[in-house]
Amino acid sequence: MTASRPRVRRKRRGRGLLVGAAIAVAFLAGFGVGSALQDGRSGEGSQTIVRTLNPLPLAPAAQETVTVTVRSP
Repeated sequence: MTASRPRVRRKRRGRGLLVGAAIAVAFLAGFGVGSALQDGRSGEGSQTIVRTLNPLPLAPAAQETVTVTVRSP
């Protein structure tokens, strides 16, 4: 009889590091794009105007009564 050695499971440390590095790169890229977009906006020369619009008056309601008769088939 031969003695078999138990299987040695390798830790997937390299895979975890790769996933972590990919997440870090994606975060930094998003942060860089957000900063670039924020820096590109210049508020110089823009003006904000606030107006309040009042509703127009309504036409007076009709004073006569109308009767509609419908025949059912």
